[in-house]
Amino acid sequence: MIPDGAMTAEFTPIDAGQTFAFACGPQVGCFNECCRDLNQFLYPYDILRLCRCLEWPSERFLAHYTRTHDGPMTGLPVVSLRFDPARDGTCPFVTASGCRVYPDRPAACRLYPLARAIRRTCPHAPLTEHFALLREPHCQGHEAALKQGVRDWIETQGLADYHRLNDPMVSLIGLKRRRHPAPLPPSIQARVHTALYDADRFRRHLLSHPQDDPLAPSGLERQALAEDDEALIRFAYRWVAALIEVLTPGAPG
Repeated sequence: MIPDGAMTAEFTPIDAGQTFAFACGPQVGCFNECCRDLNQFLYPYDILRLCRCLEWPSERFLAHYTRTHDGPMTGLPVVSLRFDPARDGTCPFVTASGCRVYPDRPAACRLYPLARAIRRTCPHAPLTEHFALLREPHCQGHEAALKQGVRDWIETQGLADYHRLNDPMVSLIGLKRRRHPAPLPPSIQARVHTALYDADRFRRHLLSHPQDDPLAPSGLERQALAEDDEALIRFAYRWVAALIEVLTPGAPG
């Protein structure tokens, strides 16, 4: 989660075993100041948790709170949170007393003030993690006496499920670059967006017994997909991978 105007922010590499000082809350003078003017990307599990919190269907959430564009490096659809220019670019979920979706806030918000990069050197290699500590000029949280380790921070901020269900995007990005480096046809782009981000629409599609899908769920999978949102996300990654596998560069949309 990096503010657009944070050109003077400092990123300091930090090892997973190191500690850092940070605290945030109403007692900190800059409370809520970091929740504005951001490039806030949302991943599949981020959207699932926000929809659950708001009790909104995914189609409504996406239409009301997000923008979609093509990732310049990946060619895959990227969803970002829509900030309110009428409120000085403030996050739509921020109130005077703090975040109204705090228990279900996105992974990037949970991770702050850390930044996390993951990569895979080859298709079957394990993911490797790299962390950096972000220091923004306005942030007073780094003046806290409390110190915690990077791994402890990840655990206390409830990031394990987010990483488990968002990290497979790395494999999709790698597959897209290898198999289909050209831009995706608009119709394929729309199908990928639905599968990854629009869970309710994708579930209806799968349960309608489509005949031309790249990957059809088995009978047992179909039951799980009807009831289990996390199973749906895991299947969506496999479904999109199968779709990319059958594409040829320059295929008509």
